[in-house]
Amino acid sequence: MTAVGPTTDDPFGPHNLPWCVYQLSDDIAIGVRLGDHVFNVTAAEQAGLIDAGGALNAESLNPYLAQGRTVWTAVRRRLIELLTDERQRDAVEHLLIPLSDVELRRPFEVGDYVDFYSSEHHAANVGRILRPGQPPVLPNWRHLPIGYHGRAGTVVVSGTPVTRPWGQTPSPDGPVFRPSARLDIEAELGFVVGPPSELAEPVSIQDFEAHVFGVVIVNDWSARDIQAWEYQPLGPFLGKSFATSISPWVVELAALEPARVPAPAQDPEVVAYLREADRFTYRIELEVRLNATVVSRPPFDTMYWTPAQQLAHLTVNGASLRTGDLFASGTISGPAPEQWGSLLELTRGGAEPLTLADGSTRAFLEDGDTVIIEATAIGANGTVIGMGAVAGTIMPARALS
Repeated sequence: MTAVGPTTDDPFGPHNLPWCVYQLSDDIAIGVRLGDHVFNVTAAEQAGLIDAGGALNAESLNPYLAQGRTVWTAVRRRLIELLTDERQRDAVEHLLIPLSDVELRRPFEVGDYVDFYSSEHHAANVGRILRPGQPPVLPNWRHLPIGYHGRAGTVVVSGTPVTRPWGQTPSPDGPVFRPSARLDIEAELGFVVGPPSELAEPVSIQDFEAHVFGVVIVNDWSARDIQAWEYQPLGPFLGKSFATSISPWVVELAALEPARVPAPAQDPEVVAYLREADRFTYRIELEVRLNATVVSRPPFDTMYWTPAQQLAHLTVNGASLRTGDLFASGTISGPAPEQWGSLLELTRGGAEPLTLADGSTRAFLEDGDTVIIEATAIGANGTVIGMGAVAGTIMPARALS
């Protein structure tokens, strides 16, 4: 609308409309972003401008997520009409709020959180660092999407401070209990589940779009020294469960349709439940900044395992989905060093520290460091789909009594 001015040239124009939950004074509402404004979708439904069965009259996206794709499609079509048709100006203009006036909150209540390990480049880089002289990628890795279950209660919205965790870390004389000294990032994308599934009924790979609403940016903070000790013989636990940050914007799969591209070929052939008749991924570019320095630009479309394969795998044993479940891609790393999505890779395990713009160096994160991960998707006809950013600042470890 000319009152706001965004077009498809704006990453947050009407071709995008990412969802959020925001607070203004004492009121909490659901909104979508249009340019540098938030459109109050909750008030729009209350006024009869949108019909989502009352699901938008909430303080979380979860009731709307549960409605499913038929409702999502109808509401998206109506939103685009409301926000682009000049005849709707009088009805909607007062519901557009400057983005600078609102506080963005975590957009949905997280059901379960699963993190995958889906980049072959990342897996190979980590294998070379941690298992020198051995095959960098383990034999099972190309047969199934490896993942672990995290803690939904420590998934926090962008801007939430991240406190350095305590834990057992290895030393030549045995484990030492201390704050992590090898605090790291993992640049990822996360996929948000809408309608649930029944226990003992796997979700087929063809049903990905029936269950997944949209995408957020993820920083899966990692304490590498804690992880190194507890990783033998099981998997990630305290080294991963202290904080996972997500962006406040949920970009619908429908908005990402122009960014859909063929996924990389897989060899060997996967088992039947992981085979895709239409094997696709999304052309999404991430940018990682440590303080004021860009340290990496990971490309999502290089990932070996697709989001549809991840969803099929996490339910194939009969595990059920819940509305608000979040499953993350795992660290996104491309083939070039400037595309690696973790400090573990970028510094070769800490052996080659990065030099930042201010002349300081980092092997791993120090207290006071701020990490910002942004992402954009490539749309049709040269358009850009903004996904916002996820940010976090490292706070010192708390004193333990």
